Amino acid sequence: MLQGGGWLLVIYLIVAQAISAVSYDLGVVMGTQESAQQITAVGAAFWYGFAFGDLVVYLPLLITGLVSYQIGFTWGRIVLGAALGITIYWPIVCLATVVAARNAPGWHLPKESDYWIVLPVITIWAVWGLWWVTESAGTGHHTDA
Repeated sequence: MLQGGGWLLVIYLIVAQAISAVSYDLGVVMGTQESAQQITAVGAAFWYGFAFGDLVVYLPLLITGLVSYQIGFTWGRIVLGAALGITIYWPIVCLATVVAARNAPGWHLPKESDYWIVLPVITIWAVWGLWWVTESAGTGHHTDA
């Protein structure tokens, strides 16, 4: 469950975030990002910032953590734990942004419900994963999940 969910998240992040970090406009065309006309230029810049951060920091950290933890490297637990911490943090920031911007001039998020479906699932998985990684630290059974 840890590895499977992690690799599904990696694929999701590549499609939804990494592509948009290279070309935000392509992300808009693909439907993985909102246009500045829908969420303002500041909103688009905010989502782009997350996409860029995911590309250069979060994705490499998550992939390194998943691989090194699966192999059984002791430091893999630390790297995966760090990635899971980010995985808990960013959906909460994004949901808080969606709520705070809801009545802002120019902010018209077309599919807000999608955020409320996907992001809590990611957060719950990451909380469980962080618990699993820390709980299994002394058992040597880190690859059972």
